[in-house]
Amino acid sequence: MEESQMQDIANTLMHVVEPDMSPKQLIKAVKSRHPKASKKDIARAAFFSIIANAEEDYGKTRNLQAFAIAERVDDTQ
Repeated sequence: MEESQMQDIANTLMHVVEPDMSPKQLIKAVKSRHPKASKKDIARAAFFSIIANAEEDYGKTRNLQAFAIAERVDDTQ
């Protein structure tokens, strides 16, 4: 995935993530705007977004962190 695509997905994540949103809901929301994005792409973009936005919106980045870690653990099993 190109950096510009990751940035676009990361921006989408910051706009759609809400408290108590399940990973499935988050993936569905992102895929509606980025239909070619894989779960792995979305998880990578979530980590990117966490780093880029950690100081701006703690609540959203905390939710993205939980999602990214959960998806990363799923990929290793």
